[in-house]
Amino acid sequence: MTDDHPLVHHVELWMDDLALAEKQWGPVLTALGCEPFQKWENGRSWRAGGSYVVIEQSPALRPGGHDRMRAGINHLALRAPALARDSALRSIALSVGWQERIDTGQALHLVDGQGFELELVYEE
Repeated sequence: MTDDHPLVHHVELWMDDLALAEKQWGPVLTALGCEPFQKWENGRSWRAGGSYVVIEQSPALRPGGHDRMRAGINHLALRAPALARDSALRSIALSVGWQERIDTGQALHLVDGQGFELELVYEE
């Protein structure tokens, strides 16, 4: 795989509350260097390089909410620049309602208001 053709094309996360998801994910993805990509009635996306992240409140969504401890996606792990380590990214995330999940290792673990976990793996 190359930067022009990364392994992951896109990741789509279905959310119960699009407005909350956009408020929380938008600033964090932007701080990671992503640019707004698509916007439609039920969804938004941000891209960097050849990959993008979609958040959507689909009309086909079944009720019940997200539970990362059930079968399905446990968390999304993205590469983060050194700014994640110096707390700038942490401050941005916490200011829009993310909670930090304490973990060991070289990453920042965040949980949004709907229970989705984002792991930001530090890059030197």
